[in-house]
Amino acid sequence: MNDCLFFGQNEYPKLIKNEEEIITKPIQFKFENENENEKQIKQISSGYCSTIFLFENGKAIEYLNEKNPNQNPQKIQIEENIQKVTVGGGNEAILTKEGNVFAKGRDINPNNPNEFINISSLIEDTNDRIIKDIVSGQSSIYLLTSNQNVYGIGSNEFGQLGFDNETLEKTEKPILMMKNVSKIFSGNYSNYVFLLNSNQELFVCGWNNYGQIGLGESRKEETKIKKLTKIQNIPKGKIIDIQSGYYHSIILIEFKAKRKLYSCGDTLNNGLGKNQNTYEFTEIKSSLFDNDYILEISVGDSHTLILTSKGKLISFGRNHYGELGTGDPIYFQPIPIQVELPELRFNEDISNYHLSCGYYKSFLYYSPFLSPFSNLEEDLIKLFQRKEFCDISFKTRKWRNN
Repeated sequence: MNDCLFFGQNEYPKLIKNEEEIITKPIQFKFENENENEKQIKQISSGYCSTIFLFENGKAIEYLNEKNPNQNPQKIQIEENIQKVTVGGGNEAILTKEGNVFAKGRDINPNNPNEFINISSLIEDTNDRIIKDIVSGQSSIYLLTSNQNVYGIGSNEFGQLGFDNETLEKTEKPILMMKNVSKIFSGNYSNYVFLLNSNQELFVCGWNNYGQIGLGESRKEETKIKKLTKIQNIPKGKIIDIQSGYYHSIILIEFKAKRKLYSCGDTLNNGLGKNQNTYEFTEIKSSLFDNDYILEISVGDSHTLILTSKGKLISFGRNHYGELGTGDPIYFQPIPIQVELPELRFNEDISNYHLSCGYYKSFLYYSPFLSPFSNLEEDLIKLFQRKEFCDISFKTRKWRNN
């Protein structure tokens, strides 16, 4: 039995047929096909055009964005073992065990946008065709090769491929963007991308209409950053993750045994976790994070979910379709708030739970196949879960001067 909670917009696609179109509190997700319940979910990726469920057996099914309440999910016909799926605003990409990437979408294959094609085989350097990670943006897809090179394919309307958009408006073949890259970060609804090199230096390019890429007040009027630009004002710690939406971006940074969140962008839909605009990354502060360890974050178009080591699910941002899971009819929640959850197996393996935000949707699901933690990090998680950790009190001792 899969542990998978769902809340938000339950239409286009209709994920749970017998429920309302808006689900404001987390409920158990079950597949209509009983055979799928026998499989363990490995990963979920949800965008405006579809939602894809990847199973531990390397197979995947997708729910397409169709205004048909009776639509059924369809299996993705890829012969190779699927390792990762990613859904953008108008594209889908699949990474296989062999290091191939199959993708589809109007900006990837305009002549037949519903057909998966092998885009990794289109890389000109034949020695650079083994892919180890993929990320979808709003209208572009990014590939990280085994040689630590990053390629982009799709739209370059806002400079999100790192080139002048007047020179290169779009490309149907992957083009080299940057070398010596350790991680790539973008978002399902983002027309910009972050690239982290092996020296923990962070670069960005793309759409900056809301100051959401973190270059600061002096650069917020530049709506298109057409060349990869280094972000200067980031706290000195280990960058764990970056999640980006349409109006804002959030960075999770680790400082020894503590993790902190920083956001930048516009409060138009209040996805920042604070009440004021900020055009460089500043800390999101909340008592909900005290004496706790942030495990994972996920960002949709305009909402954010956070999961902690004590089993707290925290959300903020837009709530038009109940995507925050609070049951509250308020359309916007500007600051972090805790979501009430049904009983899950948190006490045993909280680090095996994961988040996935779609456009108006949210998922919290159990997957022991995605845990990114080392043994040390797992020990820290167990420490933060212990009640004694919160009950420790420190007494001061007065010393006399002799």
